[in-house]
Amino acid sequence: MTVQSNGTGPSGRRLKRLLSPSEKYEIWLALVGGEYTISQAADRAGVDRSTVMKLRTVARQGSLDALAASKPGVRPGGPDLELAAAKAEIARLTEALKEMGVRLMLAEGKGRWG
Repeated sequence: MTVQSNGTGPSGRRLKRLLSPSEKYEIWLALVGGEYTISQAADRAGVDRSTVMKLRTVARQGSLDALAASKPGVRPGGPDLELAAAKAEIARLTEALKEMGVRLMLAEGKGRWG
């Protein structure tokens, strides 16, 4: 398989190029800002126009999903599981300490104090 100098393979098709997330973001910003058309962005990045169109669609859908999930005043993630476990452990130890105090008082009695 030989690679021609213009970035195409032996069949004349453009070779597949993987874009990093930061490159995708820069392309998306340029498209949203109106700096480039889809064709210009594809040529600049060295990818096919369909790649840029898919990138635009995925970014738009991801943005809509994130905005739909965010609600004012509500934090995602729910309750803190570590805090809940710590509070349950404190309650368990408190009850155990009370029980041990009662057992100690029954075993030794109040005879020495009175």
